[in-house]
Amino acid sequence: MVARRTIFIGAAASVAIGSMLENNIAEAGESLKLPLDIAPRGRDGRLTRFGSLDLESQQDFTLGFRLMHTKAIAASANEQFNRLLATKGIDPTTPMTRQEMLALVENETGINISAKTWLANQQVTWKTLQDYFHANSDLYLSEMEANDKTGPGSLELNQTMEIPSYTRHEIHIQPGGYVGDEFAGYMYHYGTNSFYINVIGHNEQDQIHKATAARFPIPEDGKVKRILDLGCGVGQMTVALKERFPDAEVWGIDVGAPMVRYAHMRANKLGVKANFAQRLAEDTKFPDNHFDLVVSYIIHHELPAEISRKVVAEAARVTRPGGVYYPLDFNSGGVKSPARLQYFRWWDHRWNNEVWSYEYHEMDFNGEISKRFTMPKNSVAALPGFGARHSIKTA
Repeated sequence: MVARRTIFIGAAASVAIGSMLENNIAEAGESLKLPLDIAPRGRDGRLTRFGSLDLESQQDFTLGFRLMHTKAIAASANEQFNRLLATKGIDPTTPMTRQEMLALVENETGINISAKTWLANQQVTWKTLQDYFHANSDLYLSEMEANDKTGPGSLELNQTMEIPSYTRHEIHIQPGGYVGDEFAGYMYHYGTNSFYINVIGHNEQDQIHKATAARFPIPEDGKVKRILDLGCGVGQMTVALKERFPDAEVWGIDVGAPMVRYAHMRANKLGVKANFAQRLAEDTKFPDNHFDLVVSYIIHHELPAEISRKVVAEAARVTRPGGVYYPLDFNSGGVKSPARLQYFRWWDHRWNNEVWSYEYHEMDFNGEISKRFTMPKNSVAALPGFGARHSIKTA
Protein backbone atom coordinates (compact mmCIF):
# COMPACT_ATOMS: atom_id res chain seq x y z
CA MET A 1 0.00 0.00 0.00
CA VAL A 2 1.23 3.46 -0.84
CA ALA A 3 1.68 5.63 2.26
CA ARG A 4 -0.59 8.62 1.97
CA ARG A 5 2.24 11.11 2.45
CA THR A 6 3.99 9.77 -0.63
CA ILE A 7 1.02 10.84 -2.71
CA PHE A 8 2.29 14.41 -2.42
CA ILE A 9 5.91 13.95 -3.49
CA GLY A 10 5.45 16.10 -6.58
CA ALA A 11 5.29 16.03 -10.32
CA ALA A 12 8.41 13.93 -10.85
CA ALA A 13 6.83 10.96 -9.13
CA SER A 14 3.34 11.28 -10.53
CA VAL A 15 3.91 8.79 -13.34
CA ALA A 16 5.48 6.30 -10.95
CA ILE A 17 2.63 6.59 -8.50
CA GLY A 18 0.10 6.15 -11.28
CA SER A 19 1.95 3.01 -12.38
CA MET A 20 2.04 1.63 -8.82
CA LEU A 21 -1.65 2.16 -8.17
CA GLU A 22 -2.79 1.29 -11.72
CA ASN A 23 -6.52 0.58 -11.46
CA ASN A 24 -6.72 1.80 -7.86
CA ILE A 25 -6.74 5.42 -9.00
CA ALA A 26 -9.16 5.96 -11.81
CA GLU A 27 -8.39 9.61 -12.35
CA ALA A 28 -5.50 11.73 -11.20
CA GLY A 29 -4.75 15.19 -12.57
CA GLU A 30 -1.62 15.70 -14.61
CA SER A 31 1.31 15.86 -12.16
CA LEU A 32 -1.23 15.51 -9.33
CA LYS A 33 -2.31 19.12 -9.76
CA LEU A 34 -5.95 18.09 -9.73
CA PRO A 35 -7.62 16.46 -6.72
CA LEU A 36 -7.17 12.73 -6.46
CA ASP A 37 -10.31 10.81 -7.29
CA ILE A 38 -10.16 7.22 -6.09
CA ALA A 39 -12.49 5.13 -8.23
CA PRO A 40 -10.87 1.72 -8.79
CA ARG A 41 -14.04 0.26 -10.31
CA GLY A 42 -15.40 3.38 -11.96
CA ARG A 43 -18.69 5.15 -11.32
CA ASP A 44 -22.39 4.78 -11.68
CA GLY A 45 -23.46 8.33 -12.44
CA ARG A 46 -22.82 10.46 -9.34
CA LEU A 47 -21.87 7.47 -7.21
CA THR A 48 -18.35 6.05 -7.02
CA ARG A 49 -18.75 2.28 -7.13
CA PHE A 50 -17.51 0.15 -4.24
CA GLY A 51 -13.74 -0.15 -4.30
CA SER A 52 -13.69 -3.95 -4.53
CA LEU A 53 -15.93 -6.67 -5.87
CA ASP A 54 -15.86 -8.32 -2.44
CA LEU A 55 -17.25 -5.19 -0.77
CA GLU A 56 -19.90 -4.80 -3.44
CA SER A 57 -20.94 -8.43 -2.93
CA GLN A 58 -21.08 -8.00 0.84
CA GLN A 59 -23.19 -4.86 0.58
CA ASP A 60 -25.43 -6.45 -2.02
CA PHE A 61 -26.05 -9.30 0.42
CA THR A 62 -26.91 -7.00 3.33
CA LEU A 63 -29.22 -4.95 1.10
CA GLY A 64 -30.93 -8.12 -0.10
CA PHE A 65 -31.33 -9.31 3.47
CA ARG A 66 -32.73 -5.90 4.45
CA LEU A 67 -35.35 -6.10 1.70
CA MET A 68 -36.20 -9.71 2.57
CA HIS A 69 -36.49 -8.77 6.22
CA THR A 70 -39.04 -6.09 5.42
CA LYS A 71 -41.10 -8.31 3.13
CA ALA A 72 -41.00 -11.48 5.22
CA ILE A 73 -39.59 -11.32 8.75
CA ALA A 74 -40.92 -7.88 9.70
CA ALA A 75 -44.21 -8.58 7.92
CA SER A 76 -44.62 -11.76 9.97
CA ALA A 77 -43.79 -9.85 13.16
CA ASN A 78 -46.42 -7.25 12.27
CA GLU A 79 -49.01 -9.99 11.82
CA GLN A 80 -48.07 -11.39 15.22
CA PHE A 81 -48.37 -7.90 16.67
CA ASN A 82 -51.89 -7.56 15.27
CA ARG A 83 -52.89 -10.99 16.62
CA LEU A 84 -51.52 -10.03 20.02
CA LEU A 85 -53.54 -6.81 20.06
CA ALA A 86 -56.66 -8.69 18.99
CA THR A 87 -56.14 -11.30 21.73
CA LYS A 88 -55.80 -8.53 24.32
CA GLY A 89 -58.84 -6.71 22.91
CA ILE A 90 -56.76 -3.61 22.06
CA ASP A 91 -57.68 -1.44 19.08
CA PRO A 92 -54.51 -1.03 16.94
CA THR A 93 -55.06 2.73 16.90
CA THR A 94 -55.24 3.06 20.68
CA PRO A 95 -52.41 5.27 21.98
CA MET A 96 -50.22 3.78 24.68
CA THR A 97 -47.06 4.68 26.53
CA ARG A 98 -43.67 3.09 26.02
CA GLN A 99 -44.00 1.16 29.29
CA GLU A 100 -47.43 -0.20 28.32
CA MET A 101 -46.11 -1.32 24.94
CA LEU A 102 -43.03 -3.03 26.42
CA ALA A 103 -45.14 -4.94 28.93
CA LEU A 104 -47.26 -6.13 26.02
CA VAL A 105 -44.47 -7.46 23.77
CA GLU A 106 -41.56 -8.36 26.04
CA ASN A 107 -42.21 -12.11 25.83
CA GLU A 108 -43.31 -12.23 22.17
CA THR A 109 -40.52 -14.21 20.48
CA GLY A 110 -41.47 -13.59 16.86
CA ILE A 111 -41.63 -9.83 17.30
CA ASN A 112 -38.29 -9.68 19.07
CA ILE A 113 -36.55 -12.04 16.61
CA SER A 114 -37.44 -9.55 13.90
CA ALA A 115 -35.57 -6.84 15.81
CA LYS A 116 -32.58 -9.11 16.44
CA THR A 117 -32.16 -10.18 12.82
CA TRP A 118 -32.42 -6.58 11.62
CA LEU A 119 -29.75 -5.58 14.13
CA ALA A 120 -27.35 -8.33 13.04
CA ASN A 121 -27.67 -7.26 9.41
CA GLN A 122 -27.08 -3.63 10.33
CA GLN A 123 -23.91 -4.61 12.17
CA VAL A 124 -22.60 -6.55 9.16
CA THR A 125 -23.38 -3.61 6.86
CA TRP A 126 -21.22 -1.28 8.93
CA LYS A 127 -18.46 -3.78 9.69
CA THR A 128 -17.79 -4.63 6.05
CA LEU A 129 -17.65 -0.94 5.12
CA GLN A 130 -15.37 -0.05 8.01
CA ASP A 131 -13.08 -3.03 7.37
CA TYR A 132 -12.63 -2.03 3.72
CA PHE A 133 -11.84 1.63 4.31
CA HIS A 134 -9.52 0.88 7.22
CA ALA A 135 -7.68 -1.74 5.15
CA ASN A 136 -7.20 0.88 2.42
CA SER A 137 -6.73 3.83 4.76
CA ASP A 138 -3.66 5.36 3.11
CA LEU A 139 -5.36 5.46 -0.26
CA TYR A 140 -8.58 7.07 0.94
CA LEU A 141 -6.89 9.46 3.38
CA SER A 142 -4.78 10.65 0.46
CA GLU A 143 -7.98 11.29 -1.50
CA MET A 144 -9.42 13.49 1.25
CA GLU A 145 -6.12 15.28 1.90
CA ALA A 146 -5.68 16.08 -1.78
CA ASN A 147 -9.16 17.62 -1.86
CA ASP A 148 -9.01 19.55 1.42
CA LYS A 149 -7.45 22.69 -0.04
CA THR A 150 -8.92 22.57 -3.53
CA GLY A 151 -12.18 23.85 -4.94
CA PRO A 152 -14.39 24.95 -6.50
CA GLY A 153 -15.96 25.33 -3.02
CA SER A 154 -14.20 25.95 0.29
CA LEU A 155 -13.60 23.74 3.33
CA GLU A 156 -13.10 24.97 6.91
CA LEU A 157 -11.92 22.52 9.57
CA ASN A 158 -11.57 23.37 13.26
CA GLN A 159 -8.93 21.21 14.93
CA THR A 160 -9.38 22.99 18.26
CA MET A 161 -13.16 22.57 18.40
CA GLU A 162 -14.44 21.04 21.63
CA ILE A 163 -16.69 18.26 20.37
CA PRO A 164 -19.87 18.17 22.50
CA SER A 165 -20.51 14.87 24.24
CA TYR A 166 -24.00 14.57 22.75
CA THR A 167 -22.46 14.22 19.26
CA ARG A 168 -20.24 11.27 20.16
CA HIS A 169 -22.94 8.60 20.14
CA GLU A 170 -22.86 5.99 17.38
CA ILE A 171 -26.20 6.88 15.77
CA HIS A 172 -27.51 4.02 13.56
CA ILE A 173 -24.82 1.98 15.39
CA GLN A 174 -22.36 3.35 12.82
CA PRO A 175 -18.90 2.55 14.23
CA GLY A 176 -17.34 5.74 15.59
CA GLY A 177 -20.47 7.76 14.82
CA TYR A 178 -20.09 10.99 12.88
CA VAL A 179 -17.02 12.28 14.73
CA GLY A 180 -15.00 9.25 15.80
CA ASP A 181 -13.81 7.57 12.59
CA GLU A 182 -11.83 9.25 9.80
CA PHE A 183 -13.94 7.42 7.24
CA ALA A 184 -17.32 8.29 8.75
CA GLY A 185 -18.33 10.13 5.57
CA TYR A 186 -17.57 7.22 3.27
CA MET A 187 -19.34 4.75 5.56
CA TYR A 188 -22.37 6.96 6.10
CA HIS A 189 -22.85 7.63 2.39
CA TYR A 190 -22.77 3.99 1.32
CA GLY A 191 -24.59 2.72 4.40
CA THR A 192 -27.50 5.13 4.08
CA ASN A 193 -27.92 4.35 0.39
CA SER A 194 -28.90 0.88 1.58
CA PHE A 195 -31.30 2.35 4.17
CA TYR A 196 -33.00 4.54 1.58
CA ILE A 197 -33.71 1.74 -0.86
CA ASN A 198 -35.51 -0.19 1.86
CA VAL A 199 -37.45 2.70 3.40
CA ILE A 200 -38.01 5.55 0.93
CA GLY A 201 -36.52 4.61 -2.42
CA HIS A 202 -33.33 4.78 -4.45
CA ASN A 203 -30.94 7.59 -3.58
CA GLU A 204 -27.70 6.50 -5.23
CA GLN A 205 -27.92 9.52 -7.54
CA ASP A 206 -29.14 11.82 -4.74
CA GLN A 207 -32.66 11.51 -6.12
CA ILE A 208 -34.35 12.03 -2.77
CA HIS A 209 -32.19 15.00 -1.80
CA LYS A 210 -32.63 16.66 -5.19
CA ALA A 211 -36.40 16.16 -5.17
CA THR A 212 -36.63 17.49 -1.61
CA ALA A 213 -34.43 20.50 -2.40
CA ALA A 214 -36.74 21.30 -5.30
CA ARG A 215 -39.74 21.40 -2.93
CA PHE A 216 -38.26 23.71 -0.31
CA PRO A 217 -40.24 26.96 -0.31
CA ILE A 218 -38.42 30.23 -0.93
CA PRO A 219 -39.00 33.76 0.46
CA GLU A 220 -41.99 35.60 -0.92
CA ASP A 221 -39.75 38.23 -2.52
CA GLY A 222 -37.94 35.50 -4.48
CA LYS A 223 -34.50 36.50 -3.20
CA VAL A 224 -32.24 33.50 -2.57
CA LYS A 225 -28.64 34.69 -2.44
CA ARG A 226 -27.42 32.83 0.65
CA ILE A 227 -28.40 29.35 1.88
CA LEU A 228 -27.39 27.42 5.00
CA ASP A 229 -27.72 23.66 5.50
CA LEU A 230 -27.48 22.85 9.22
CA GLY A 231 -26.02 19.45 10.14
CA CYS A 232 -25.18 18.78 6.51
CA GLY A 233 -23.64 15.33 6.97
CA VAL A 234 -22.01 14.27 3.68
CA GLY A 235 -23.44 17.28 1.88
CA GLN A 236 -26.04 15.69 -0.37
CA MET A 237 -28.65 18.33 0.46
CA THR A 238 -26.08 21.14 0.36
CA VAL A 239 -25.05 20.12 -3.14
CA ALA A 240 -28.67 19.69 -4.27
CA LEU A 241 -29.47 23.22 -3.06
CA LYS A 242 -26.46 24.65 -4.90
CA GLU A 243 -27.59 22.87 -8.05
CA ARG A 244 -31.09 24.34 -7.66
CA PHE A 245 -29.71 27.83 -6.91
CA PRO A 246 -26.42 27.98 -8.85
CA ASP A 247 -25.95 31.71 -8.23
CA ALA A 248 -26.41 31.48 -4.45
CA GLU A 249 -23.69 31.21 -1.83
CA VAL A 250 -24.41 27.86 -0.18
CA TRP A 251 -22.94 26.60 3.09
CA GLY A 252 -23.18 23.21 4.76
CA ILE A 253 -22.02 22.88 8.35
CA ASP A 254 -21.59 19.84 10.57
CA VAL A 255 -19.82 19.00 13.82
CA GLY A 256 -18.12 15.99 12.23
CA ALA A 257 -14.82 16.78 10.50
CA PRO A 258 -14.90 13.42 8.66
CA MET A 259 -18.36 14.28 7.37
CA VAL A 260 -17.56 17.74 6.00
CA ARG A 261 -14.26 16.53 4.54
CA TYR A 262 -16.12 13.87 2.59
CA ALA A 263 -18.86 16.35 1.66
CA HIS A 264 -16.31 18.82 0.31
CA MET A 265 -14.44 16.12 -1.60
CA ARG A 266 -17.62 14.81 -3.18
CA ALA A 267 -18.78 18.30 -4.17
CA ASN A 268 -15.39 18.78 -5.83
CA LYS A 269 -15.86 15.59 -7.82
CA LEU A 270 -19.27 16.79 -8.94
CA GLY A 271 -17.88 20.22 -9.84
CA VAL A 272 -20.29 21.95 -7.46
CA LYS A 273 -19.16 25.14 -5.69
CA ALA A 274 -20.66 24.47 -2.28
CA ASN A 275 -18.87 25.54 0.91
CA PHE A 276 -18.46 23.34 3.98
CA ALA A 277 -17.39 24.12 7.55
CA GLN A 278 -16.95 22.18 10.77
CA ARG A 279 -19.26 24.14 13.05
CA LEU A 280 -22.14 23.54 15.45
CA ALA A 281 -25.72 23.99 14.30
CA GLU A 282 -26.48 25.74 17.60
CA ASP A 283 -23.50 28.12 17.18
CA THR A 284 -22.93 28.71 13.47
CA LYS A 285 -20.68 31.81 13.79
CA PHE A 286 -22.51 33.47 10.89
CA PRO A 287 -23.76 37.09 11.12
CA ASP A 288 -27.30 38.01 12.14
CA ASN A 289 -29.94 38.02 9.39
CA HIS A 290 -27.45 36.55 6.93
CA PHE A 291 -29.34 33.83 5.06
CA ASP A 292 -32.39 33.85 2.81
CA LEU A 293 -33.01 30.12 3.26
CA VAL A 294 -31.95 27.94 6.21
CA VAL A 295 -32.69 24.22 6.15
CA SER A 296 -31.80 21.02 7.97
CA TYR A 297 -32.35 17.46 6.82
CA ILE A 298 -33.45 14.89 9.42
CA ILE A 299 -31.07 16.02 12.18
CA HIS A 300 -33.34 17.10 15.04
CA HIS A 301 -34.33 13.58 16.12
CA GLU A 302 -30.57 12.99 16.58
CA LEU A 303 -30.24 15.93 18.99
CA PRO A 304 -31.17 16.36 22.65
CA ALA A 305 -34.33 18.43 22.98
CA GLU A 306 -32.38 21.22 24.65
CA ILE A 307 -29.99 21.41 21.68
CA SER A 308 -32.89 21.29 19.21
CA ARG A 309 -34.32 24.39 20.85
CA LYS A 310 -30.94 26.13 20.62
CA VAL A 311 -30.67 25.22 16.93
CA VAL A 312 -34.10 26.75 16.26
CA ALA A 313 -33.01 29.90 18.10
CA GLU A 314 -29.79 30.04 16.08
CA ALA A 315 -31.73 29.59 12.85
CA ALA A 316 -33.94 32.50 13.85
CA ARG A 317 -30.84 34.63 14.45
CA VAL A 318 -29.17 33.94 11.09
CA THR A 319 -32.31 33.93 8.90
CA ARG A 320 -33.07 37.38 7.48
CA PRO A 321 -36.53 38.97 7.88
CA GLY A 322 -38.79 37.44 5.26
CA GLY A 323 -36.43 34.48 4.93
CA VAL A 324 -37.48 30.84 5.16
CA TYR A 325 -36.47 28.22 7.72
CA TYR A 326 -37.32 24.60 6.98
CA PRO A 327 -36.12 21.93 9.44
CA LEU A 328 -37.15 18.69 7.77
CA ASP A 329 -37.71 15.80 10.17
CA PHE A 330 -40.30 13.32 11.43
CA ASN A 331 -43.60 14.42 12.88
CA SER A 332 -43.40 14.74 16.66
CA GLY A 333 -45.35 15.54 19.79
CA GLY A 334 -46.78 13.42 22.58
CA VAL A 335 -45.66 10.55 24.79
CA LYS A 336 -48.34 8.17 23.56
CA SER A 337 -48.81 6.54 20.13
CA PRO A 338 -50.40 3.37 18.71
CA ALA A 339 -48.69 0.18 19.86
CA ARG A 340 -46.82 -0.71 16.67
CA LEU A 341 -45.55 2.82 16.17
CA GLN A 342 -44.53 2.95 19.82
CA TYR A 343 -42.68 -0.34 19.39
CA PHE A 344 -40.87 0.95 16.31
CA ARG A 345 -39.76 4.08 18.18
CA TRP A 346 -38.50 2.04 21.12
CA TRP A 347 -36.71 -0.44 18.86
CA ASP A 348 -35.10 2.37 16.85
CA HIS A 349 -34.03 4.05 20.08
CA ARG A 350 -32.75 0.89 21.76
CA TRP A 351 -31.22 -1.11 18.92
CA ASN A 352 -30.46 1.48 16.21
CA ASN A 353 -28.97 3.73 18.89
CA GLU A 354 -31.19 6.72 18.14
CA VAL A 355 -30.23 8.04 21.56
CA TRP A 356 -32.25 11.26 21.45
CA SER A 357 -35.26 10.14 19.44
CA TYR A 358 -37.61 9.91 22.44
CA GLU A 359 -36.73 13.45 23.50
CA TYR A 360 -37.50 14.60 19.97
CA HIS A 361 -40.76 12.69 19.57
CA GLU A 362 -42.02 13.83 22.96
CA MET A 363 -41.27 17.48 22.17
CA ASP A 364 -43.76 19.76 20.45
CA PHE A 365 -41.28 20.66 17.73
CA ASN A 366 -43.74 22.74 15.72
CA GLY A 367 -44.56 24.62 18.89
CA GLU A 368 -40.87 25.40 19.43
CA ILE A 369 -40.52 26.67 15.87
CA SER A 370 -43.68 28.78 16.19
CA LYS A 371 -42.15 30.70 19.10
CA ARG A 372 -39.71 32.32 16.66
CA PHE A 373 -41.21 31.90 13.19
CA THR A 374 -44.59 32.13 11.48
CA MET A 375 -45.69 28.77 10.09
CA PRO A 376 -48.19 29.10 7.21
CA LYS A 377 -51.22 26.83 7.41
CA ASN A 378 -51.67 24.02 4.90
CA SER A 379 -48.00 23.93 3.93
CA VAL A 380 -46.79 20.85 2.07
CA ALA A 381 -44.07 18.50 3.33
CA ALA A 382 -40.86 18.90 1.35
CA LEU A 383 -40.35 15.14 1.77
CA PRO A 384 -43.65 13.21 1.74
CA GLY A 385 -44.35 11.46 5.02
CA PHE A 386 -42.33 13.92 7.10
CA GLY A 387 -43.41 17.03 8.98
CA ALA A 388 -44.44 20.11 6.96
CA ARG A 389 -42.34 22.87 8.56
CA HIS A 390 -42.39 25.87 6.24
CA SER A 391 -41.40 28.69 8.60
CA ILE A 392 -41.01 32.38 7.89
CA LYS A 393 -39.10 34.96 9.90
CA THR A 394 -41.38 37.95 10.14
CA ALA A 395 -39.19 40.34 12.15
